[in-house]
Amino acid sequence: MRAAHDVEQVRGAEAALLAALPEGTLMRRAATGLAHTCARLLGRVYGTRVALLVGSGDNGGDALYAGGMLARRGARVDALLLAPERAHPAGLAWARRAGVRVWDAGAPDRATTIDLLGRADLVLDGIVGIGGKGALRPPAAELLAHVRDSIVVAVDVPSGVDADTGRVEGAAVRADVTVTFGTYKPGLLVDPGAQYAGVRHLVDIGLDPHLPTSRVEVLQHADVARLLPAPTGESDKYSRGVLGVVAGSPRYPGAAVLVVGAAVRGGVGAVRCAGPDQVLRPVLAAWPETLATEAAPVDAGRVQAWVVGPGLDTDQDAQARWAGVLHGSVPVLVDADGLTLLARARPGTWPTPALLTPHAGEAVRLFAAAGVVTTRERVEAERLEHTRRLAALYACVVLLKGSTTVIAAPDGRARINPTGTPWLATAGSGDVLSGLAGALLAAGLDPLDAGSVAAYLHGLAARALPGPVTAPDLIRALPAVWADVTGT
Repeated sequence: MRAAHDVEQVRGAEAALLAALPEGTLMRRAATGLAHTCARLLGRVYGTRVALLVGSGDNGGDALYAGGMLARRGARVDALLLAPERAHPAGLAWARRAGVRVWDAGAPDRATTIDLLGRADLVLDGIVGIGGKGALRPPAAELLAHVRDSIVVAVDVPSGVDADTGRVEGAAVRADVTVTFGTYKPGLLVDPGAQYAGVRHLVDIGLDPHLPTSRVEVLQHADVARLLPAPTGESDKYSRGVLGVVAGSPRYPGAAVLVVGAAVRGGVGAVRCAGPDQVLRPVLAAWPETLATEAAPVDAGRVQAWVVGPGLDTDQDAQARWAGVLHGSVPVLVDADGLTLLARARPGTWPTPALLTPHAGEAVRLFAAAGVVTTRERVEAERLEHTRRLAALYACVVLLKGSTTVIAAPDGRARINPTGTPWLATAGSGDVLSGLAGALLAAGLDPLDAGSVAAYLHGLAARALPGPVTAPDLIRALPAVWADVTGT
């Protein structure tokens, strides 16, 4: 499992480690890892051209030390200082001794700076560190326009990207590779910042013993394999879990077909679908193993979890079906029309435990119902913060769908999903995710694990398919993806 830590946590760990090390040791560790990564990217260092964009502070110092190491291996290295009077003194002295050529990135050397950037094989972004906020200032932003076909490597975090949130407020460095030190920063893992980070490479500088328990995690194959339910020789369809589904409507029967199908493929023992005949007939035609009933959800039979909302509609009948599952004793996944109905409900009547799966627009409506004004643009710009806040407001786990899927618990723990593809932006994709996550809930996973594992498998299924992807394609791909993760 990958862990990420915010800037305050990193600063605290660095302070503790610095107190135990000789002066300059930590920066040299970081710079050595940075230089090695740059050397691998260049392939052959001797004779290459490297340009360092150097701001003030330690980030610029890392770039200067790394640049000096590359210069000693035969690269021509030019350090372009954006604030010459505030460049890291020790790093600058080291770079000069190693043969790095030093320039003022502004007047009178601006023409030279532009030429050097245009001819560089690799550009190292050491403009702003992890504490930087807001867009790049115009002098730095204007220089980036002159970077041509260079490999762009960011030091710790691309300048202009908020290390904690991934927010990008304007001009920022678009890196091919980001070399980050000690631990991942949340802003490198969640959009829009993740789109600017490129490939992320972690350099161990010895922070681990000093870092607190991470509140932001990224699951990997081994974590998902450990969490996935597996039958034993004593299992039967009921002991493996039964998922109840209240989805679909005469207008949208296909939603129920997709939810049930994903649940059938999602590791649950049985799926019980409660709804009108117009919904049940297509469900049974596609998935004859479904336990179908026209009874109200409360009379449908025993289940270990419910999925409610996809394609449900919002009329009086839909509201009655929705209310019939919302306040039972088992976990409930609420999606789509179910979220619209939830946003109309009175505070204090919201369900718990629950897993809510909104996209950004639905999240805005849920915030409004809780008395918080925000916009879709703000939600998408600060996904991690908004998911955590919504989870706390509703005392539920929230899975915020989008270009980066974020899952957060009410206590602030969060997971960032590393899988997926833009091909998932297709009709019915969310219904498949709901059915899969609901099945995992019914099989016994808690809402945070169920949402995280479902998002991981959902993204892998899309990646395994040639685009364009359809929702039924995703369902068909799930068994192979499941087998790949578990090694079965």
